[in-house]
Amino acid sequence: MKKEKKRILTGDRPTGKLHIGHYFGSLQSRVRLQDEYETYILVADVQALTDNFNNPEKVRENILETTIDNLSAGLDPKKCIFVVQSMVPEIAELTVFYSNLVTVSRLQRNPTIKTEIAQKKELFGNSGESVTYGFLGYPVSQAADITAFDADCVPVGEDQLPLIEQTREIVRKFNSLYCKEDEPVLTEPEALLSKASRIKGLDGGTKMGKSLGNAIYLADTDEEISRKVMSAVTDSAKIKKDDKANPDVCMVAYYHKLFSENELDTISDECRAGARGCVACKRQLISNIIKKLEPIREKRRYYESHREEVQKILEDGTNKAREITKETLRNVKRAMRIDYFEE
Repeated sequence: MKKEKKRILTGDRPTGKLHIGHYFGSLQSRVRLQDEYETYILVADVQALTDNFNNPEKVRENILETTIDNLSAGLDPKKCIFVVQSMVPEIAELTVFYSNLVTVSRLQRNPTIKTEIAQKKELFGNSGESVTYGFLGYPVSQAADITAFDADCVPVGEDQLPLIEQTREIVRKFNSLYCKEDEPVLTEPEALLSKASRIKGLDGGTKMGKSLGNAIYLADTDEEISRKVMSAVTDSAKIKKDDKANPDVCMVAYYHKLFSENELDTISDECRAGARGCVACKRQLISNIIKKLEPIREKRRYYESHREEVQKILEDGTNKAREITKETLRNVKRAMRIDYFEE
């Protein structure tokens, strides 16, 4: 199918509601990119099952929640297409074909997968039995996602670059094996590197995560935001209200950089001079977070009460996407000489 403009594929694993780390790390960028690119948002439930295979209900429950968070953040269903991964069987078929083009040792050397496997072994023991075939093959599945939609670009953070390179390797291998040199079937995608850095958690951890208990969610109420901010880690050296403190080691100051940009110099100077108490500082942050998230939460309230509309967005988007993925699969089978029943 002819593209009117370059196409991007991005998305989320439906394992929980999205938080401010997602907002600053990817959602803001998606809102901007939807005007520049033909945009597909993949609700990646198959990939979510690689480490939630024993809890499919969790994944099912979050299909709509993840979509609602994207819509609430400003993604427009008239400008971008939402797709449920498991409802596109062409992706699964491409995954099988591509699995012959990459070795197990290459997958094990992928830095992103290598790091995550090490984390799993630390949690579940060193036998390696906790690492499933599906988890190890995640980069192959992702290559199928990207190429099924014939995506030109994939927005990613720096830690995801090895996965995009793996896709590029698979594409090159496929085209060299099955295609004429000047007639490649698959597009070699480019990584669209996000400028946003990974957002730290309330506990000072290097990553805000759904499962880490250190996140502020886009759907949080005023009370939940207040409770979480009041528990955020501050400079342990500051004991009394008028003690001088170091904002560089304070998570409240860290979040002020995201939510209080116009007041940042004053906040930092007063903190260092001992002219700012932690409680007042936290209350100011709470107010700014609530103000920033309120338009998002207002949209979320609308979609939460119109779930049938969200369901329709997913159904229509998935059906439209399959027009592309069916064509990709036809071209792949033709190139591999396994289009047995086509005239």
